[in-house]
Amino acid sequence: MNTTQLTEDIQVHCITASSFPDGVQQAHETLHRLLPNDIHRNYFGLSWPDQDGSIIYKAAAEEVQKGELAKHSLETKTISKGEYLYIDIPDFMKDIPAIGTAFQTLIHDERIAANGFCIEWYLNQNLCRCMVKTKEYENK
Repeated sequence: MNTTQLTEDIQVHCITASSFPDGVQQAHETLHRLLPNDIHRNYFGLSWPDQDGSIIYKAAAEEVQKGELAKHSLETKTISKGEYLYIDIPDFMKDIPAIGTAFQTLIHDERIAANGFCIEWYLNQNLCRCMVKTKEYENK
């Protein structure tokens, strides 16, 4: 497990999956259909448990040009700057369950913030970075 520092907040636009894990792929496909193709766009998956223990999952993307996604009236979330624990999953499409395994390791680490969420950052077509925020920055 490694750490990384986000030096700026990242605002993302989201589509909520109808269910977890079954609706995750459809949420990402819907998001990709709405967005212009751009190699500079960052894609994410955000998840956290709700009160009854079910997982809320949102497929998310960052704007490349300010305001380009406003016409879609998507929900926005902020990935806060700060320190994150992470595990990289190379060739994640060949081993999707490895993402869940990585998060099980991350969420049981004593350093994680109580009010954060799990972040999948798709750094390219083959690499998924699984991240959780550390306690040190949970109130910043």
